[in-house]
Amino acid sequence: MDSTQRFSDRVEDYVKYRPTYPEAILSTLKVSPDWIVADIGSGTGISTRPFLRNKNRVFAVEPNAAMRKKAEEMLGQYPGFTSIDGTAEKTGLEDASVDLIVAGQSFHWFDRAAARQEFMRISRPGATVALIWNERLTETPFEREYEDLILHYAGDYRTVNHKNIADLQVGDFFQPQPFVLDQFDNAQKFDLIGLQGRLLSSSYIPKAGERHAEMIEALAMLFEKYATDGKVILRYDTKMYSGVLRP
Repeated sequence: MDSTQRFSDRVEDYVKYRPTYPEAILSTLKVSPDWIVADIGSGTGISTRPFLRNKNRVFAVEPNAAMRKKAEEMLGQYPGFTSIDGTAEKTGLEDASVDLIVAGQSFHWFDRAAARQEFMRISRPGATVALIWNERLTETPFEREYEDLILHYAGDYRTVNHKNIADLQVGDFFQPQPFVLDQFDNAQKFDLIGLQGRLLSSSYIPKAGERHAEMIEALAMLFEKYATDGKVILRYDTKMYSGVLRP
Protein backbone atom coordinates (compact mmCIF):
# COMPACT_ATOMS: atom_id res chain seq x y z
CA MET A 1 0.00 0.00 0.00
CA ASP A 2 1.11 3.57 -0.74
CA SER A 3 2.50 4.78 2.58
CA THR A 4 0.66 8.11 2.26
CA GLN A 5 -2.70 6.29 2.18
CA ARG A 6 -2.16 3.62 4.82
CA PHE A 7 -4.09 5.40 7.58
CA SER A 8 -7.10 6.65 5.60
CA ASP A 9 -9.45 4.16 7.27
CA ARG A 10 -7.86 4.55 10.72
CA VAL A 11 -8.42 8.24 11.40
CA GLU A 12 -10.96 8.06 14.23
CA ASP A 13 -9.08 5.34 16.10
CA TYR A 14 -5.83 7.24 15.53
CA VAL A 15 -7.23 10.41 17.07
CA LYS A 16 -8.77 8.66 20.08
CA TYR A 17 -6.19 6.05 20.95
CA ARG A 18 -2.68 6.98 19.78
CA PRO A 19 -0.34 8.24 22.52
CA THR A 20 0.54 11.91 22.77
CA TYR A 21 4.07 13.21 23.26
CA PRO A 22 5.59 14.33 26.58
CA GLU A 23 5.53 18.07 27.17
CA ALA A 24 9.20 17.81 28.20
CA ILE A 25 10.06 17.66 24.50
CA LEU A 26 9.51 21.42 24.18
CA SER A 27 11.69 22.33 27.13
CA THR A 28 14.38 19.90 26.02
CA LEU A 29 14.47 21.52 22.58
CA LYS A 30 14.25 24.97 24.22
CA VAL A 31 11.45 25.91 21.84
CA SER A 32 10.82 29.66 21.80
CA PRO A 33 7.25 30.81 21.00
CA ASP A 34 8.61 32.89 18.14
CA TRP A 35 10.01 29.85 16.32
CA ILE A 36 8.39 28.77 13.07
CA VAL A 37 7.78 25.02 13.19
CA ALA A 38 7.28 22.56 10.34
CA ASP A 39 5.60 19.33 11.46
CA ILE A 40 6.31 16.82 8.70
CA GLY A 41 3.94 13.88 8.38
CA SER A 42 1.73 15.63 10.91
CA GLY A 43 -1.19 13.21 10.56
CA THR A 44 -4.16 14.16 12.72
CA GLY A 45 -2.10 16.74 14.60
CA ILE A 46 -0.97 14.82 17.69
CA SER A 47 2.57 16.14 17.25
CA THR A 48 1.34 19.57 16.12
CA ARG A 49 -0.78 20.50 19.13
CA PRO A 50 2.00 20.95 21.73
CA PHE A 51 3.68 23.59 19.58
CA LEU A 52 0.42 25.41 18.91
CA ARG A 53 -0.19 25.51 22.67
CA ASN A 54 3.30 26.99 22.95
CA LYS A 55 2.10 29.83 20.67
CA ASN A 56 4.28 28.73 17.77
CA ARG A 57 3.31 29.17 14.17
CA VAL A 58 3.15 25.61 12.83
CA PHE A 59 3.01 24.39 9.25
CA ALA A 60 1.45 20.92 9.43
CA VAL A 61 2.56 19.04 6.31
CA GLU A 62 0.53 15.88 5.66
CA PRO A 63 -0.12 13.99 2.39
CA ASN A 64 -3.06 11.90 3.60
CA ALA A 65 -6.28 13.80 2.91
CA ALA A 66 -8.38 12.09 5.59
CA MET A 67 -5.83 12.69 8.33
CA ARG A 68 -5.17 16.25 7.17
CA LYS A 69 -8.88 17.05 7.21
CA LYS A 70 -9.21 15.72 10.76
CA ALA A 71 -6.30 17.87 11.91
CA GLU A 72 -7.94 20.91 10.32
CA GLU A 73 -11.18 20.17 12.19
CA MET A 74 -9.42 19.76 15.52
CA LEU A 75 -6.75 22.47 15.30
CA GLY A 76 -8.27 25.10 13.03
CA GLN A 77 -9.07 27.34 16.01
CA TYR A 78 -5.37 27.94 16.69
CA PRO A 79 -4.23 31.13 14.92
CA GLY A 80 -0.76 29.68 14.34
CA PHE A 81 -1.99 26.57 12.50
CA THR A 82 -1.48 26.17 8.76
CA SER A 83 -2.37 22.90 7.04
CA ILE A 84 -0.40 21.91 3.93
CA ASP A 85 -0.95 19.10 1.46
CA GLY A 86 2.67 18.03 1.07
CA THR A 87 5.27 15.38 1.78
CA ALA A 88 8.63 15.18 3.51
CA GLU A 89 10.25 15.22 0.11
CA LYS A 90 8.19 18.12 -1.22
CA THR A 91 6.79 20.21 1.62
CA GLY A 92 5.65 23.24 -0.35
CA LEU A 93 7.33 25.54 2.19
CA GLU A 94 9.55 28.47 1.27
CA ASP A 95 13.34 28.40 1.32
CA ALA A 96 14.93 29.10 4.73
CA SER A 97 11.53 29.56 6.37
CA VAL A 98 11.50 27.43 9.56
CA ASP A 99 13.40 27.23 12.85
CA LEU A 100 12.37 23.72 13.83
CA ILE A 101 11.44 20.64 11.81
CA VAL A 102 9.59 17.90 13.67
CA ALA A 103 8.69 14.42 12.47
CA GLY A 104 6.53 12.57 15.00
CA GLN A 105 6.09 8.85 14.26
CA SER A 106 6.67 9.49 10.55
CA PHE A 107 10.37 9.53 9.62
CA HIS A 108 10.40 5.79 8.81
CA TRP A 109 8.01 6.48 5.90
CA PHE A 110 10.29 9.07 4.26
CA ASP A 111 12.66 8.81 1.33
CA ARG A 112 15.50 9.81 3.62
CA ALA A 113 17.86 11.25 1.01
CA ALA A 114 15.15 13.38 -0.61
CA ALA A 115 13.73 14.44 2.75
CA ARG A 116 17.16 15.52 3.97
CA GLN A 117 17.61 17.71 0.92
CA GLU A 118 14.17 19.24 1.43
CA PHE A 119 14.74 19.81 5.15
CA MET A 120 17.97 21.66 4.40
CA ARG A 121 16.17 23.80 1.83
CA ILE A 122 13.44 24.96 4.22
CA SER A 123 15.71 25.37 7.27
CA ARG A 124 16.89 28.72 8.51
CA PRO A 125 20.56 28.79 9.58
CA GLY A 126 20.95 26.68 12.71
CA ALA A 127 17.44 25.19 12.52
CA THR A 128 16.86 22.09 14.63
CA VAL A 129 15.49 18.81 13.26
CA ALA A 130 13.76 16.50 15.77
CA LEU A 131 12.75 12.94 14.86
CA ILE A 132 10.41 11.52 17.51
CA TRP A 133 8.88 8.12 18.16
CA ASN A 134 6.72 6.63 20.89
CA GLU A 135 8.35 3.20 21.09
CA ARG A 136 6.04 0.70 22.75
CA LEU A 137 7.79 -1.34 25.42
CA THR A 138 7.74 -5.14 25.55
CA GLU A 139 9.04 -5.78 29.07
CA THR A 140 6.07 -6.85 31.21
CA PRO A 141 4.23 -10.14 30.55
CA PHE A 142 1.25 -8.19 29.20
CA GLU A 143 3.43 -6.07 26.90
CA ARG A 144 5.19 -9.14 25.53
CA GLU A 145 1.96 -11.01 24.85
CA TYR A 146 0.44 -7.93 23.21
CA GLU A 147 3.49 -7.76 20.94
CA ASP A 148 3.12 -11.48 20.16
CA LEU A 149 -0.52 -10.93 19.21
CA ILE A 150 0.47 -8.20 16.76
CA LEU A 151 3.22 -10.37 15.27
CA HIS A 152 0.73 -13.17 14.77
CA TYR A 153 -2.03 -11.17 13.09
CA ALA A 154 -0.28 -8.23 11.39
CA GLY A 155 0.84 -9.13 7.90
CA ASP A 156 3.53 -6.50 7.32
CA TYR A 157 4.31 -5.40 10.87
CA ARG A 158 7.94 -6.53 10.65
CA THR A 159 8.38 -4.61 7.40
CA VAL A 160 6.85 -1.25 8.35
CA ASN A 161 7.66 -1.15 12.07
CA HIS A 162 9.49 2.08 12.90
CA LYS A 163 11.95 0.04 14.99
CA ASN A 164 13.56 -0.86 11.66
CA ILE A 165 15.08 2.64 11.81
CA ALA A 166 18.14 2.29 14.02
CA ASP A 167 20.67 4.78 15.34
CA LEU A 168 22.83 4.03 12.29
CA GLN A 169 20.21 5.30 9.83
CA VAL A 170 19.50 8.35 11.99
CA GLY A 171 23.23 9.02 12.18
CA ASP A 172 23.49 8.82 8.39
CA PHE A 173 20.67 11.35 8.10
CA PHE A 174 22.41 13.89 10.34
CA GLN A 175 25.94 13.31 8.99
CA PRO A 176 28.41 14.97 9.19
CA GLN A 177 26.88 16.52 12.32
CA PRO A 178 26.18 14.51 15.49
CA PHE A 179 22.70 14.02 16.89
CA VAL A 180 21.42 13.98 20.47
CA LEU A 181 19.14 11.21 21.73
CA ASP A 182 16.72 12.15 24.52
CA GLN A 183 14.33 9.64 26.06
CA PHE A 184 11.12 10.20 28.03
CA ASP A 185 8.71 7.92 29.88
CA ASN A 186 5.20 7.76 28.44
CA ALA A 187 2.16 5.54 29.03
CA GLN A 188 -1.50 4.95 28.24
CA LYS A 189 -4.13 3.26 30.40
CA PHE A 190 -6.96 1.47 28.55
CA ASP A 191 -10.20 -0.35 29.16
CA LEU A 192 -11.02 -3.10 26.65
CA ILE A 193 -12.64 -0.73 24.12
CA GLY A 194 -9.65 1.56 24.31
CA LEU A 195 -7.20 -1.29 23.85
CA GLN A 196 -9.12 -2.44 20.78
CA GLY A 197 -9.01 1.08 19.40
CA ARG A 198 -5.29 1.35 20.04
CA LEU A 199 -4.69 -1.92 18.20
CA LEU A 200 -6.88 -0.95 15.25
CA SER A 201 -5.19 2.44 14.90
CA SER A 202 -2.17 0.69 13.37
CA SER A 203 -2.13 0.39 9.59
CA TYR A 204 -0.86 -3.19 9.59
CA ILE A 205 -3.78 -4.59 11.66
CA PRO A 206 -6.66 -6.36 9.83
CA LYS A 207 -9.95 -4.45 10.12
CA ALA A 208 -12.32 -7.05 8.70
CA GLY A 209 -12.65 -10.73 7.95
CA GLU A 210 -12.10 -13.96 9.82
CA ARG A 211 -8.63 -13.04 11.12
CA HIS A 212 -9.97 -9.75 12.44
CA ALA A 213 -12.69 -11.49 14.45
CA GLU A 214 -10.21 -14.06 15.74
CA MET A 215 -7.77 -11.30 16.68
CA ILE A 216 -10.38 -9.30 18.62
CA GLU A 217 -11.34 -12.43 20.54
CA ALA A 218 -7.68 -13.10 21.37
CA LEU A 219 -7.26 -9.48 22.47
CA ALA A 220 -10.26 -9.76 24.80
CA MET A 221 -8.75 -12.89 26.36
CA LEU A 222 -5.43 -11.09 26.81
CA PHE A 223 -7.18 -8.15 28.46
CA GLU A 224 -9.11 -10.45 30.78
CA LYS A 225 -5.84 -12.11 31.81
CA TYR A 226 -3.97 -8.93 32.73
CA ALA A 227 -6.49 -6.18 33.52
CA THR A 228 -6.41 -4.61 36.97
CA ASP A 229 -9.52 -2.68 38.01
CA GLY A 230 -10.70 -2.92 34.42
CA LYS A 231 -7.57 -1.37 32.88
CA VAL A 232 -4.27 -2.34 31.32
CA ILE A 233 -1.23 -0.11 30.75
CA LEU A 234 0.81 0.28 27.59
CA ARG A 235 4.14 1.92 28.31
CA TYR A 236 6.38 3.73 25.85
CA ASP A 237 9.92 4.97 25.64
CA THR A 238 9.56 8.24 23.75
CA LYS A 239 12.77 8.71 21.78
CA MET A 240 13.78 12.03 20.26
CA TYR A 241 16.75 12.34 17.93
CA SER A 242 17.67 15.97 17.36
CA GLY A 243 20.40 17.89 15.61
CA VAL A 244 21.27 20.40 12.90
CA LEU A 245 21.68 19.44 9.26
CA ARG A 246 24.80 20.53 7.39
CA PRO A 247 25.87 19.92 3.76
